[in-house]
Amino acid sequence: MTDHTMIEIAIVAGMHLVGLAMLMSTWRLLRGPTAPDRILALDTLYVSSIAQLILFGMLLGTEIYFEAALIIAMLGFVGTVVLSKYVIRRDIVE
Repeated sequence: MTDHTMIEIAIVAGMHLVGLAMLMSTWRLLRGPTAPDRILALDTLYVSSIAQLILFGMLLGTEIYFEAALIIAMLGFVGTVVLSKYVIRRDIVE
């Protein structure tokens, strides 16, 4: 096997593992039991989707997926801050 093939196998294996992590995070998001658990699961989904996009971009050799991952990272950060503020104060804008 060449180095290129080994890297592709490692990327695909990583994508499967990240997909499994996304499934487990989705389960926690749906099951709860508390709002902080759901916020943490949503944050984990953001991170997992970023990892999945980066791995997919590496597999295809294109840069567009890295830009999409950056946008998801920015939106994920803002979303986590807003949801956390809502859970703590029960008000988003103050």
